[in-house]
Amino acid sequence: MVNPLPHLALFLLQLQNVPQQAAAPASNPLNLGSLGSNSALLDMLRNSGPVALAVLGLLLLASLHSWSILLGKWSRLRRVSAQTQRFLRAFRKATRLQEIATVSEQFKPSPLVPVFDGVYDEYRRQMESTGQIRSMSALERAAQNASSEALTVLERRMSWLATIGATAPFIGLFGTIMGIVDAFHGLGASGEATLRAVAPGISEALITTAAGLFVAIPAVIGYNQFNTRLREVAGQMDSFARELLTSIDEIQAAAPVSTAGEAYARQREVPRGLHR
Repeated sequence: MVNPLPHLALFLLQLQNVPQQAAAPASNPLNLGSLGSNSALLDMLRNSGPVALAVLGLLLLASLHSWSILLGKWSRLRRVSAQTQRFLRAFRKATRLQEIATVSEQFKPSPLVPVFDGVYDEYRRQMESTGQIRSMSALERAAQNASSEALTVLERRMSWLATIGATAPFIGLFGTIMGIVDAFHGLGASGEATLRAVAPGISEALITTAAGLFVAIPAVIGYNQFNTRLREVAGQMDSFARELLTSIDEIQAAAPVSTAGEAYARQREVPRGLHR
């Protein structure tokens, strides 16, 4: 029968050595609890390799570009909302289309202005040439073209937000993968398979992933919010185009036209009871 006492003594001796081995990493200059401090972050950035620094520089440029678009779109859409409300109030209070055509430049940031100008110009050409509306479909096409052009202007640079939001995490992940590859390559070269040897390289590599997420999240949120707001603006343009075409249709049906001159004079009038 095997005597278990020698094995038990050997096990207790190993347990006594465990605290000493575990305490060794405590003297490691890399303090994992201080990674959130500015000094530790700067140290890791200084120790980062050229690939990680290149990735961080690219992400910094993407972040600056993204924030410039976000702030620009936010300011632009605020002006669009304010001027659209002002233009609608002026349009519904006016008694003649000519009044709106005269003051429409004051509300230029509003996308409803090019819709009105496009429809009004087409309507005036038809009335001046024949004294009556030849084609309502031409007016509808003018409204659709003006709405599409105005929406295209508002959507400008939105694709950059989508691109940055989709690619920034992968750019950061690329930097992390390359950093981990370098860390394990150094681990293999040193021949010391310990956490103390590999932890600094991995922690430096993970910075690029965090930076990629930091760049991507605001871009994705801004893109979704602005896209929703632009759909609302597109709906406002469609509603205004229908209201304007209804006004013109009622002008045309208000009274019979005797001469082209009378028609051109009458096309400036808007029924007072229409915009309520």
